[in-house]
Amino acid sequence: MGLDITVVIADWAWLGEVPERERLLRLRDAWYADETGLWDDDAPVVRGGWERLRGPDAAFFALYEFRDTLGSFAPHFWATHHWERLRDHADPPLRSGLDALLLGLVRDGGPGETDRGFFGDDPKISYGLLLARSPEGVRELAASWADVRPRLDGLREPFDVYRAGSGGRSGGFDAFAGLLTEWGHVLTEAAGRGWGVVGLSE
Repeated sequence: MGLDITVVIADWAWLGEVPERERLLRLRDAWYADETGLWDDDAPVVRGGWERLRGPDAAFFALYEFRDTLGSFAPHFWATHHWERLRDHADPPLRSGLDALLLGLVRDGGPGETDRGFFGDDPKISYGLLLARSPEGVRELAASWADVRPRLDGLREPFDVYRAGSGGRSGGFDAFAGLLTEWGHVLTEAAGRGWGVVGLSE
């Protein structure tokens, strides 16, 4: 899986100030505004977590770096791969919550169900857009995460039994649960701000 993913939370109202076809460009321009000092060179290097941003538009979006993924989409693919083997062995409430969560973020190792229409329907304009969830969609996914989180450890034993076929390339249960927990951080933060979530591949 050579695909990469960069996950950003953003103020939908700020993006909505420009026409649909310009919204993704507005986000990319703010993200790549190197000449404005967007990246805080004085910030300590953190392995995973929120990047400290600065610049004229830094108040309208935030970038999340997933721990131990190096920006690769592969760990997200493997999370869905494992879940397909686990889901029949999970309690119904956990199964329902993780189905909603993973369907809304990544599905069958590819982009999840999205609110892409906010960015227009021209594939040339939306090139590289893997995921777009509106503030409403984010609130729903954050609620799913809140339901799943206390039950997640119940998958530890079935994970070790039923994850056959992964070839051991994707880590154990702790890596699986850790990745889901990081998605939970993203969703919770975005929901708290009333923002959307965007996943981009460049």
